[in-house]
Amino acid sequence: MTDMRAIEITTPGGPEVLKPTTRPRPEPQAGQVVIKVAYAGVNRPDALQRAGNYAPPPDASDLPGLEASGEVVAVGDGVGWPKVGDQVCALLPGGGYAEYVATPAAHCLPIPKGMGLKEAACLPETYFTVWTNVFMRGGLKAGERFLIHGGSSGIGTTAIQLANAFGARVFATAGNAEKCAKCVELGAERAINYREEDFAKILKDEGGANLILDMVGGDYIPRDVSCLALEGRLVFIAFLGGPKADLNFAQVMVKRLTITGSTLRPQSDAAKAEIAEGLRKHVWPLLDEGRIAPVMDSEFAFEDAAKAHARMETSEHIGKIVLKVG
Repeated sequence: MTDMRAIEITTPGGPEVLKPTTRPRPEPQAGQVVIKVAYAGVNRPDALQRAGNYAPPPDASDLPGLEASGEVVAVGDGVGWPKVGDQVCALLPGGGYAEYVATPAAHCLPIPKGMGLKEAACLPETYFTVWTNVFMRGGLKAGERFLIHGGSSGIGTTAIQLANAFGARVFATAGNAEKCAKCVELGAERAINYREEDFAKILKDEGGANLILDMVGGDYIPRDVSCLALEGRLVFIAFLGGPKADLNFAQVMVKRLTITGSTLRPQSDAAKAEIAEGLRKHVWPLLDEGRIAPVMDSEFAFEDAAKAHARMETSEHIGKIVLKVG
């Protein structure tokens, strides 16, 4: 069995615990493909796993990395597409910080027309997350008022563009003028500097949010509920500000609210394949036409994964961070 280069988490801790190593090159199981990785996306869940707060599923690689792009070099039994030699981007169960990675074929998507492998590596984790939470779970419709917290993040920049493309009125929170300007450039009707303005008051003045996508939690939770419109939906995807809050649930009853949320990684292969099919049908044409695109922050060499994590944890980035692997 041939070895490959990889980046492993040597012990739970800060970015410095990410170290180069060698691992056996994976072989495809039935329904899987092996991708020679060109670029790997860097995401918050990678940092949570590195810190010891987000264990991989039992059958997943312990290496970080939940999305990548590259060339298919091997396919398992029962795989019709992609074929050996095809270039793809893919959602991964883990293992993206490596020269080769195995993943279900049904979680692969083609490289959009005119897009390079670097940009394509930034699509799967954020687009799967936004599609399932904003559109499948959150039910966003054209004309609705949509508030996204963390508008300048990879998730935020994706959610703004997709919601705008599907006809929603988009509002976003961000932490400085530069980030707010980027949110407006991407299609937000209003970007709210949360250090200077009260997002809850602004949304109430607009008639209330029909849908909120929240990755902050903490003291945002009661403020979210207060500014939701009748029949509003609140969807959580992370809790950077903590998972607990004091909340008057009478508001939930009176306004007939729905509060929900999800994590992507623990979902079944079949559930992820369903998300991929939705993206292929409804979102990939927009990428092919150039109507939406990933927002790129920075690229780091493979061996500089620790620097990439440090960059992400400053929260100064706008958009996506990638590792150049191959």
